[in-house]
Amino acid sequence: MTLDPQARAYIEWWEGHAPAPDVPVAERRRLGDEASAELFGPCEAVACHDRSVPGPAGEIPVRVYGAGDEPAPVLVFFHGGGWVVGSIVSHDGVCATLARLSGCVVVSVEYRLAPEHPFPAAVDDAWAATQWVAEHAGEIGGEPGRLAVGGDSSGGNLAAVCALRARDAGIPLALQLLVYPVCDADSERASWREFADGYFLTREVMLAFWQAYIPEGEGDRFHPDASPLRAADVAGVAPAFVLTAEYDVLRDEGEAYADRLQEAGVPVALHRYDGMIHGFYRLPGMIDRANDALAESALALREAFA
Repeated sequence: MTLDPQARAYIEWWEGHAPAPDVPVAERRRLGDEASAELFGPCEAVACHDRSVPGPAGEIPVRVYGAGDEPAPVLVFFHGGGWVVGSIVSHDGVCATLARLSGCVVVSVEYRLAPEHPFPAAVDDAWAATQWVAEHAGEIGGEPGRLAVGGDSSGGNLAAVCALRARDAGIPLALQLLVYPVCDADSERASWREFADGYFLTREVMLAFWQAYIPEGEGDRFHPDASPLRAADVAGVAPAFVLTAEYDVLRDEGEAYADRLQEAGVPVALHRYDGMIHGFYRLPGMIDRANDALAESALALREAFA
């Protein structure tokens, strides 16, 4: 399929608004947070509150959406941004919408970011938050024993790793919601070459994210906690809903992970959004099909918890 016209329009917008290469990372984060509400577009309000949960290096901020009068299933959500940018603010619209459409309590996790906090800081925070929610769901309006994990891009990477850890720890998960996830540090896949430039997330930028997260010579990028596709065994993990975008450097690794799960007997629903680019999921203010992807994700959660 050809590139979606709205996706093309967003790429053109981004090329005129992207921060210069020398802009400090703290400023990049601030600018991303500031732009997120406009890019997401109108969003129905959902009751939410901020709190913190204990983590390996201190308290981890979280934002809890949708806690009502009756206990509900819980989705622990990890934002994308290459482990470097992104926040509970940048993904506020995504999490509020998922909570409203799915009927779940959504816990959005503010894990530590690279390069200040390289691997495995993000993984350790994500796993600590998942464990806390599994043990304390009732404190946030959740229904104990009814838990899912999810995230987009690098957040999808963290969700996949947490699903593997949950299996090993005996924590049952109803679903892992993986939105164009980072699954492998191999940058030689066909989609990395085919969409290397001109489709929002470039090969150069993705390599820079990996360098910030696990600098060359300072860690193993192929460790399963960084590249879940390299896990020795994926059998027995939670059922997966995997969403990919056609014009995305990460497309092939996400689909390879879905295939590997399926081959191991894990129930998998794989949905490629043709004509779409990386990042479209949080852009319903500019790309209509983001609404379809959010609705489809919410349906997958409702069905998993049915």
